[in-house]
Amino acid sequence: MRYFWKSIALLCLLVSGELLAAPSVKIGLNYPQTGRYQEQGLAQRRAAFMAVDEINAAGGILGRPVELVIKNTGSKPDRSERNVEQLVDEDGVVAIFGGSSSAVAISGGKAAKSRDRIYFGTLTYSNETTGTEGHTHMFRESYNAWMGAKVLSKYLKTNYAGQKYFFITADYTWGWSTERSIRIFSNTQDKDSHPGVLTPFPTALQKDFVDALNQAQASDAKILVLVLFGDDMVRALELATSMGMKDKMKIVVPNLTLGMAKAAGPAIMEGVVGAAPWTWEVPYIFNHPKGKEFVEKFSELYGLRPSSSAASAYSILWQYKEAVERAGTFRTASVIKELEGHRYTLLKDEQYWREFDHQNVQTVYAVRCKPRSEVMLDEFNEDYFEIIDSMPGDEAAQTYQEWLAERRSANKSDHLE
Repeated sequence: MRYFWKSIALLCLLVSGELLAAPSVKIGLNYPQTGRYQEQGLAQRRAAFMAVDEINAAGGILGRPVELVIKNTGSKPDRSERNVEQLVDEDGVVAIFGGSSSAVAISGGKAAKSRDRIYFGTLTYSNETTGTEGHTHMFRESYNAWMGAKVLSKYLKTNYAGQKYFFITADYTWGWSTERSIRIFSNTQDKDSHPGVLTPFPTALQKDFVDALNQAQASDAKILVLVLFGDDMVRALELATSMGMKDKMKIVVPNLTLGMAKAAGPAIMEGVVGAAPWTWEVPYIFNHPKGKEFVEKFSELYGLRPSSSAASAYSILWQYKEAVERAGTFRTASVIKELEGHRYTLLKDEQYWREFDHQNVQTVYAVRCKPRSEVMLDEFNEDYFEIIDSMPGDEAAQTYQEWLAERRSANKSDHLE
């Protein structure tokens, strides 16, 4: 038996030696290391390094080790574009992923297309990313505003029918897209009956949020929708809590992440309702073995729970590896064909890359933040989310006809170009 294990050990050494001798394949991570969304960016970076280590331990991609090349967007679209240009022209990456802002992802994606590289969007929720701004080289791993709004509005209509809404919305593509989607599905499109206000992005000041919250308080609305993300959401929610608004209004945050919840803290987050494409609790609630394995390995490695941002980055790298190996080449056109229509199961139930728009279709969840006493029962004090509703991806996503109508209204072609 010892000869058998010696043979195995020798084989492993030979394989690892061959992998080290092969030229590396570079993949770009274009993410917010600084700025309002830096917490979501850090989660992507952590999960990406974990995925790269696993992929290299499994033989790399087509026998070549993966090397991650990192650029900081600072959540700025122009910097995202420059980063992609440098990643391709100077660093020689074969594909790019990342982002926690739709404007950043859209800008980076266009630059990637101009250089014949795939761009995988992580946290980019604006419908436009795979809608009116969609193209052949953009793939979105996360859900979009339409999908999140649909599952969230289903819950809200069931539990808060007939209530007055007030919207506080970040003034950029994700904010507009998300507010519009929620208004459609919650029947609150009449802005006289359900008013709202825009806040600057990415330069909102404390005063901007105070002014917006004062308007919300004066409106007598019963549902306050904070279409804000990252640090902006945290600041606005902290202010709303200090102003006593949580006692008078149900607070809704359309896109919730673990990083945002942790930044605000369990006392402030308690009872807040939102939507998410994934939470670390999902694999345990619905018994997804690979999802559990990811959570436990990430938790052991970093001493905290993975967020949806981390899950997205991790999934993208494995999906890219598998698509390249199905294609047998790194050639972009061939990899795109292998991704289109591909179905897989990784951290949750089945997902697939839809062919006509490159949107990842997947189950979506409405969540509510747990009381502090329950959050703190977790080993890492991070059990924030209770799943209060879910919706299959095909039911949540736009139909082809709905997608086509938006493309035509924006004078875009009937297919990705």
